[in-house]
Amino acid sequence: VPGVWHENYWFRRHEVVYAWASARVQRARVARGRDVIVVDAGCGEGYGTQALADHTPTVALDYDVWTVEHLTRARPELAAVRGNLASLPLGAGTIDILVSLQTIEHLWDQSGFVAECARVLRPGGRLILSTPNRLTFPPGNVFHHRELDGNELSTLMTEHLDDVDLYGVHHGERLRRWEQDHGDLVREQIRRPYGEWARPLRALVSSVGVDDFEIGPATPDCLDLVAVAVAP
Repeated sequence: VPGVWHENYWFRRHEVVYAWASARVQRARVARGRDVIVVDAGCGEGYGTQALADHTPTVALDYDVWTVEHLTRARPELAAVRGNLASLPLGAGTIDILVSLQTIEHLWDQSGFVAECARVLRPGGRLILSTPNRLTFPPGNVFHHRELDGNELSTLMTEHLDDVDLYGVHHGERLRRWEQDHGDLVREQIRRPYGEWARPLRALVSSVGVDDFEIGPATPDCLDLVAVAVAP
């Protein structure tokens, strides 16, 4: 969530994909000459939905009751809906763009979720999805039902959608330089409690911004996977 210094690295790593998705939403809006209807499925705290909603009407959808109550209080300008991602509370063919970032790894029925996304998207609509890369993400997260690599994600998407493009989130130059001197940045953050972090790590994590990440090819060593697919 925003505003927690020792989570700032992970927050910015999420935020950069929301910024990337927001730019795509804006391009779609300009290309179509109208607002596009967007759903943020698994919206969490809502900062990403807010970024998307700066460009077009956007629905914040989450299953957790406390999350939806938080959204209603903290971001009353957003349309917050509680719903199960395995059975989306949306009509067929009603959504232009469905965004779901860092969510599918938590779901017990991943194929069912992608099928639901395909159902609610209009023909030619887009699904923008991100998830940790299983090949690089630290193992043992008890909240993840199933993590995916690039091939597994592509296979899952092509079961129900067309024209799947895969991208990857990578560290930018500043973070790569830091790792040359101090070691793997993710490993350094999880190896001990944040109260015991060395000063260079504390300083870096506090200062990380969106510009410290890059979205490029979905290589095996990328941090997170980003997929864009088209509804048939």
